[in-house]
Amino acid sequence: MSTAPDTAPAAAAPDPKGGGEEQQKLPLFALLALATAVFITSLTETLPAGLLPSMSQDLGVSQSATGQTVTVYAIGTALTAIPLTAATAGWRRKKLLLTAMGGFALANTVTAVSSVYELTMVARFVAGVAAGLAWALLAGYARRLAPVHLQGKAMAVAMAGIPVALSLGVPAGTFLGDWLGWRVAFLSMTVLTVVLLVWISVGVPDFPGQQRGERPKLLRTLTIPGVSPVLFVTLVFVLAHTILYAYIATYLKDLGLDGHTGLILLVFGGASLASIWIVGAQINRRLRGLTVGGALLVAVASLLLAVLSDTTALVYVAAVLWGLGWGGVPTLLQTAVGDAGGASADSAQAMLVTLWNVAMAGGGIVGGILLDTLGSGSFPWAVVLLLLPVIAVVLYARRAGFPARRPVAAPAGDADPTA
Repeated sequence: MSTAPDTAPAAAAPDPKGGGEEQQKLPLFALLALATAVFITSLTETLPAGLLPSMSQDLGVSQSATGQTVTVYAIGTALTAIPLTAATAGWRRKKLLLTAMGGFALANTVTAVSSVYELTMVARFVAGVAAGLAWALLAGYARRLAPVHLQGKAMAVAMAGIPVALSLGVPAGTFLGDWLGWRVAFLSMTVLTVVLLVWISVGVPDFPGQQRGERPKLLRTLTIPGVSPVLFVTLVFVLAHTILYAYIATYLKDLGLDGHTGLILLVFGGASLASIWIVGAQINRRLRGLTVGGALLVAVASLLLAVLSDTTALVYVAAVLWGLGWGGVPTLLQTAVGDAGGASADSAQAMLVTLWNVAMAGGGIVGGILLDTLGSGSFPWAVVLLLLPVIAVVLYARRAGFPARRPVAAPAGDADPTA
């Protein structure tokens, strides 16, 4: 999810034939490189979710402590994204993207070889910092690669890395970790990143950085009607999701389903892809209904896990409902905050993504506390309780924040946000 959208003026992709704005084809080679960068950032963040038991054993710490590898990643993004983005605003875009992806290569390599918990946590923090830099420019980079009339499609191609990471990357990483060890899963991320660095160097055009004086005016944005409700829903909904998702391997192991973790994550990811497609088709006419429906589906899935988790088939049903409810949420929330923010949409987006990472960090912390005090069985109940105020606020903010229909001239906003 982008943290502070690149607000430099958009420029059409270079046309070797001199076609200028009449160029009709997307620069797919470059856009797929950006999509791979999105994939790496999303997968690096969530990969530990399917590997917690084995990581915990090797690092010699509890699973709740290992779960903080997700937390510290989110903290790294939340604390440094906006100030580092401002500090590097004048950098050329390719240089900044290469620097961010190099940070991922370093962090994942250290994570893979480290046997010291504290060093692993430092590496995960560095990965979070790199994510903040990457997300700050990826959406804007995609826009600037394409002619104006194709910029929406360009962003869709670039952001496709998110659902691919969710539906295929995490399950594949889990299977690889179970087969060859969790360290191999992280090393494979390093290899992919090195390939991507070469790809970006030779296949992605460069652009200048931003001009001075373009820092988002965040505090004033909070007073715009509709922005605060969307930010509240973001904070609480993501917190609820992360409490369960960050510890899903531990939760399933306690159910005696540790051998099913990869497949359940694959089912969840497939349902999430379907959710993204449904939301994309209906969001202009049913923004509020889709958001309420998503929260209800996740709540029902959590209730199934809370009371009927002794039936394996129903755990898979819950995974389907969870994916259907959650998959489109990043798009819904980012669209809602962009519409509500209006002329201050970029500032609103920056605040949303910062809160998103705060919520992910909080989910790791709260989940760890719940695991140590009440056990993993408390996770689904926590999700249900948190989703009640989410549904109430969405229903209340029907005039500003979550209208039934999007305004005709509303800004589209950036496409999102990780599982």
